[in-house]
Amino acid sequence: MKLKIEKILEKEADAVRNIPLSNDFAGMIDLIHHHVHILKGKLVVSGMGKVGLVAENIATTFCSTGTPAVFLHPSEAQHGDLGILQENDILLVISNSGKTREVIELIDLSKLLYPSIPVIAITGNRNPSFREKLESIILTGNPGEVCPLDLTPTTSTTVMTVIGDILVVLMMEKISFTAGEYAKRHHSGYLGDKSRQAGKTLPGKMT
Repeated sequence: MKLKIEKILEKEADAVRNIPLSNDFAGMIDLIHHHVHILKGKLVVSGMGKVGLVAENIATTFCSTGTPAVFLHPSEAQHGDLGILQENDILLVISNSGKTREVIELIDLSKLLYPSIPVIAITGNRNPSFREKLESIILTGNPGEVCPLDLTPTTSTTVMTVIGDILVVLMMEKISFTAGEYAKRHHSGYLGDKSRQAGKTLPGKMT
């Protein structure tokens, strides 16, 4: 059992280590920064199924670190939730296959509502079916799943989560986000207490 667990961990770790690194990370950060922090729009993140849970996590993590973001379910978007989109927003879609029907439809509907809205993507497919509609793309490396059937999203969602963490950290550095600012957004619990204590001793402390 221990050996089997070690093999699973190693496969997941290898997938993270093999995330393709490129200038697309910096380009995506610049796009998000321009639309959210300059134009005062927001980051709208979307994905279907288990990938949708990763998208929701990325959105909430951006929110707590100074970059307004929301999760938009691609199916619910067709039943009125598309109205969350505003003119200066930027749409981040996540699809491992690059062929997710609901995501493709969301992109088309978003462009119908706001033709100039920029769309960026995290995907395991170098040539997703919506490639021509993207401003920027980050590839996951398309790792095989640790699922013994190579079907259940496991390793792929791990890599997507890590890519989301990278984007969040890069944005925090770009906007010089401080513990004091974190405390203003996170009032309760252990992290709220920790950020308030840190904010007393770091630049940009709360008053």
